[in-house]
Amino acid sequence: MFRKLAGVAGAFAVALSTALLGAGAANADPAPAVIGGGSGIIIDDMFECTVTTIGHDSAGRLVGLTAGHCGDPGAKVWAEKDRGAGQIGKFVYSNHDLDYAVIEFFGDRVIPVNHIGNVTITGLGGPPNFPMIVCKEGRTTGNTCGLSWGDVFASNVETWSQMCVVEGDSGAPVVVGTTLVGMVNAYLALACFGPEVGTNMSSIMADLNAHGGAGAGYYPI
Repeated sequence: MFRKLAGVAGAFAVALSTALLGAGAANADPAPAVIGGGSGIIIDDMFECTVTTIGHDSAGRLVGLTAGHCGDPGAKVWAEKDRGAGQIGKFVYSNHDLDYAVIEFFGDRVIPVNHIGNVTITGLGGPPNFPMIVCKEGRTTGNTCGLSWGDVFASNVETWSQMCVVEGDSGAPVVVGTTLVGMVNAYLALACFGPEVGTNMSSIMADLNAHGGAGAGYYPI
């Protein structure tokens, strides 16, 4: 049984959001939020997920990726660690077959970075094969690493790995060294012990470029 990994924001988070947004009204220019692959985000005051990567598309828009089950077009995005920055972006595209989504960030609300926690992203790469070691940076479990099992069912879009992931880690960047190779989407059977499965960046980029619009021609910060 697969378990998708969007966390559910509690009532406290919703109340805190209301308080901070209210306080923000008195401050016309709150500081922007620092966002990169591995940052926690809150969607529509309901779900907690992780940013996969942030950068620009071929049109120069500041965009990022996360898991598709985290939100649909129009969903609003806040930075989990800096709610005082206000709404920092919105979902503009969501592919539920490949389970990835595109977020368009507001340039004046975000400072994009390529390093969060113990993960730095310097480029995009192909799927990791067995027995490579992959790592991820998630908003819930932080930095964990494990063995890549490769494309177990010959899907041509997914890679399995033995990394600890739980709810809220959805969208977390999966890297080999500093190369982004995929994102976290789900786990099988048991959180942190069951194998993780995620969509390959090569599959995401192929779909983004074929679809066009926001995210097409994406390259990371």
